[in-house]
Amino acid sequence: MTDGLVLAIAAIGGYLLGSIPFGLVLVKLAGLGDVRQQGSGNIGATNVLRTGRKDLALATLVLDAAKAGIAAAIFGWVFGTTAGLVAGGAAFLGHCFPVWLKFNGGKGVATFLGVLLVVEFPVGFLVCMTWLGTALLFRISSLAALVAAAAAPLLALAFSRPDVALLAVFLDALLYWRHKTNIARLLRGEEPMIGAGKA
Repeated sequence: MTDGLVLAIAAIGGYLLGSIPFGLVLVKLAGLGDVRQQGSGNIGATNVLRTGRKDLALATLVLDAAKAGIAAAIFGWVFGTTAGLVAGGAAFLGHCFPVWLKFNGGKGVATFLGVLLVVEFPVGFLVCMTWLGTALLFRISSLAALVAAAAAPLLALAFSRPDVALLAVFLDALLYWRHKTNIARLLRGEEPMIGAGKA
C-alpha cells in the first residue's frame, strides 16, 4: 500500500469518525429535541449544557474528544505516526464540517483536545489544564478555548514535536475561524459566561 493511499484512508476514516454528532444524538435520545434549536445552535458540549443536563454535556465532551483520539490512535497504531496525525486532524474537520449535517457542525474544542491527548499526551494534558485554568479564572468558555489553542503549538515545540506543532497550527486556524463570532463578542465585552447565553 502506497503512502498516499494510507494517508487517504486515514483522512477518510478520521473524517467519518469525527463527523458523528454526539451532542445532537444524545440530546435527541434524551427526548429534549434538537440541540441546534437551542442556545447558540451548536452541537458541542457547551450548548448541550444549556439543556440543563450536565450529564449529557459531560458525555458529549468525552465522546467528542474520544472520537478524535480513537481515530488518531487506531490509524497511528496501524499505519504509523503521520497517519495518526492525519486521522486526528481529519476527525477535527469531520466534527466541524460533518457531511450528515450539511457541513455545519461544532467548533471543535473537545475534538482538538482529544487529538492532542493521544498524539502527545503531555501536550494534550497541559492544553487541557490551560483551558481549565482560563475557564475557572474568567468563566468564559470561548476565551478558554482560544487561549488553550494558542498554547498548543508552543507546548508541542517545547516537547520537541514539530509535527504536532504543525498540526496544532492548522487546527488552531480552523478553531479560531469557527470562533469568529465569539472573538467579535469578546472584543466588544459581550461574550456570555459559562452557563448563560450563546457561545
